[in-house]
Amino acid sequence: MSNNDLYSEVSPETKEVKQQARAKAAGEPSILEKLSATIAAKVKREDVYIEVPERKGVKLRISPNITQSQVKGWRKQAGEDSRQGMDGTKFACFVIGHTTDGILFNDEEVHDEDGYALNFASPSVLKMTDTTRPIPEAVRAFFGLDPHVEAAAVAILDASGFGDTIEAMDPTKESSTN
Repeated sequence: MSNNDLYSEVSPETKEVKQQARAKAAGEPSILEKLSATIAAKVKREDVYIEVPERKGVKLRISPNITQSQVKGWRKQAGEDSRQGMDGTKFACFVIGHTTDGILFNDEEVHDEDGYALNFASPSVLKMTDTTRPIPEAVRAFFGLDPHVEAAAVAILDASGFGDTIEAMDPTKESSTN
């Protein structure tokens, strides 16, 4: 029997077990431990910034960490199950209102008198929009045009991953990144 791996009677699975044993003896984490650590880590998307059209210098700081149950609740609140059907602009207001964690003006985050970042429920925002309810009134007044409200909500949902495509990989083809 030669030292050439092509003629070896040791299966790839046996080689993997031996490699894991060597790694464990060297004090390195096993591939199982690495996978476990990766899966245990919390998945959180970074904040994104949405420019408000027609409001020069105004941006929203958005947390795109949205769950399917949140989307379902917002759709229901927007009238999805009603006789009239869902109001798309109202749904968009829920998406924007519930994901906005801050408002920026000329790239500086704006805080209220108590030092808290502004959002649509902030008394300052309700006052400047001359509204009493954050959603949908303050959001609509803040943007000024309904198409911009809907476009912002689509951008937020895309940033949250609802627009992502996941492609199946062919295991018989090598990755182009190798």
